[in-house]
Amino acid sequence: MFQGLDENLVFPNPIDQFAQWYNDAQNAQELEPNAMVLATYLPGDYPSARWVLMKEFSTRGWVFFTNYESRKGQELRANPKASLTFYWTSLGRQVRIAGDVGPIDSEESARYFATRPLDSRIGAWASPQSRPLHSRQELVSLFEQKNQEFGQLETIPLPPHWGGYLLQPVYLEFWLFQDHRLHDRIAYQKEAEQAWRIQRLAP
Repeated sequence: MFQGLDENLVFPNPIDQFAQWYNDAQNAQELEPNAMVLATYLPGDYPSARWVLMKEFSTRGWVFFTNYESRKGQELRANPKASLTFYWTSLGRQVRIAGDVGPIDSEESARYFATRPLDSRIGAWASPQSRPLHSRQELVSLFEQKNQEFGQLETIPLPPHWGGYLLQPVYLEFWLFQDHRLHDRIAYQKEAEQAWRIQRLAP
């Protein structure tokens, strides 16, 4: 059994609580501690969820990058609300986050884009993400075309259809595995600019 989670002992601010848990996940050598499930939704359609990588978190929120024309990009443009879920198996911990989402500044996206491996930058130009393909060879051919176009350049420009999103949280929940399914669940609900209401939930 894991050491319990007490609502009277957690940090007053959920960002600090997440930072502690994320640091623990890194120290526990989780395979991808920054992997998170991003869930989006359009009224009248089915919810859509997929794994993405968190690239940054801070007091302003959680940042991830993607193709703006992908399914997730289209859904976030139509309904700029989403949720994130982290799960760290070795620690028996899960974090759920819900909030409002919007694109980050293009200059910030360009700075991150420049740090990506060369093939990843070319791939961002080549892949028509979420659109149908006739075959894998079609995707390979698109990559080869962009590789010829950009491969010799010293700097590859940021694609206009690619960049970062920021999720600003309004709700966070910290879940800790316990025996007999008597798990600990501590929720933070935003009530004002800097105020969070903390409460325990039944598992």
